[in-house]
Amino acid sequence: MLSTVYSAGLHGIDSFIVSVEVDGIEAGDNSVFDLVGLPDAAVKEAKERIKSACYNGGFYFPDMNFTVNLAPANRKKEGSAFDVPMTVGILRCGKFLRGDVDLSRKCFTGELSLSGKLRGVRGVLCMCAAAKDNGFEEIYVPAENAAEAAAVAGIRVFGVEDIKELIDHLNGVRPIAPTVADEFCAECDELSGLDFCDVYGQAAAKRAMEIAAAGGHNILLIGPPGTGKSMLAKRLPTILPPLTFDEAIVSTKIHSVSGVLPDGRSLITARPFRSPHHTMSAVSLVGGGINPMPGEISLAHNGVLFLDEFPEFPKAVTDSLRQPLEDGKVTITRASGRVTYPCSFMLVAAMNPCRCGFFGHPTRKCTCSHLDVKRYISKISGPMLDRIDIQVELPSLPFEEISGKKGSGESSAEIRKRVIAAREFMRARLAAAGVDTSRFFCNAQLDAAATRRTCIATDDALETMKMAFERLGLSGRGYDRILRLARTVADLDGADMIESGHIAEAISLRSLDRKYWS
Repeated sequence: MLSTVYSAGLHGIDSFIVSVEVDGIEAGDNSVFDLVGLPDAAVKEAKERIKSACYNGGFYFPDMNFTVNLAPANRKKEGSAFDVPMTVGILRCGKFLRGDVDLSRKCFTGELSLSGKLRGVRGVLCMCAAAKDNGFEEIYVPAENAAEAAAVAGIRVFGVEDIKELIDHLNGVRPIAPTVADEFCAECDELSGLDFCDVYGQAAAKRAMEIAAAGGHNILLIGPPGTGKSMLAKRLPTILPPLTFDEAIVSTKIHSVSGVLPDGRSLITARPFRSPHHTMSAVSLVGGGINPMPGEISLAHNGVLFLDEFPEFPKAVTDSLRQPLEDGKVTITRASGRVTYPCSFMLVAAMNPCRCGFFGHPTRKCTCSHLDVKRYISKISGPMLDRIDIQVELPSLPFEEISGKKGSGESSAEIRKRVIAAREFMRARLAAAGVDTSRFFCNAQLDAAATRRTCIATDDALETMKMAFERLGLSGRGYDRILRLARTVADLDGADMIESGHIAEAISLRSLDRKYWS
């Protein structure tokens, strides 16, 4: 008897439909189980899990010779998500599943335990989206993945606890209620308790963070220990605009494929904030492995990547960020294939001015030699520095500001209102200029053509830019980045054109490389 059950495989954050063809032929005591279709080790081991799950789930394993083919046979199948569809096909061959049950519009995924329980698998959101796009009406997933899958509209999602429950539902004995999706609400639940008003003083740095958030610009914070660099970085997501539903879907796909989506969560509702340790490898940051998986830059997609103690990261690691920062995506090539992951994020880097941390401090003596300072600073390469739009220095604070006697400053909610208003002003400006607003969510993402069309400056502003270009020896990339940064400053002011003051502020936010790296 031939039975065909449908499932889905993963390729990056995309998914493809897999036809699980199960052919069962009557046999004696020595039954055979052959599995073909480029399965990996986890898929091959399914035969042992399936046998025990059938016995412990209330069924006996049919005394048949089984040949299972995972089509298309030229694409590698990975993971344990094919346990459930293979089991459904086998039980149908054994006539535990009614012959009139239509499986042509049903998709199945999930790992089996030896007891017959369904365990969660990674990438369920991607699989559910692929099933819906390919015309499937129902998808059956482990109960712990049901909330995640239900985020996809247009397909009914059934969360299953064990194989017995699944077969009873398909036979009409004990129906399972479809999982209802939670209403999407973009909030910063993970960031509750963090607020910009907690950071005393550092008005210039707060202004720089506001500009960075409004335009999606990368920022480098330099200052002695204890000046608030990490505090500011951790609070940056609280002033960013809320995630849109489309952004939440893509971010959730990446977290789901990586297997780091919190249990019971349907979608990522807050902008991701990733803060990896400086001992990490380039593969951990960018992504990779035998079967290429997302790295920290992809997990930070639509959010913030914070690299504290920036010079302590190996130079090869920091330089691996150069291309992803430009392209907003990373392509990982291995012998097993090529995978592209999105990685459009804001980079926030923090560093001390020297190894001891007190170079230029007004009261503490620096113990580093001039050569030590240069060696420490030079760990950040020129091309990497050229991709960071904003460089801001955080000075040591006097007692009056640290003690809070001068007030706590604005809250994150107040700053966030201005950031959202600047982004809305940007979208209206791009639409008026005929630029596709679906391609660009902030000024930092503008390409060269869009920059020329939308970053229009006055004659005085152009003259200021000319002087800066000649005196600072800017590169072509540096010129465009200053222009886009000035455009963000103008958006915060609600100005239609970039004025001389906007250019001047943008240049001042990008001048620390002349102090430390010249």
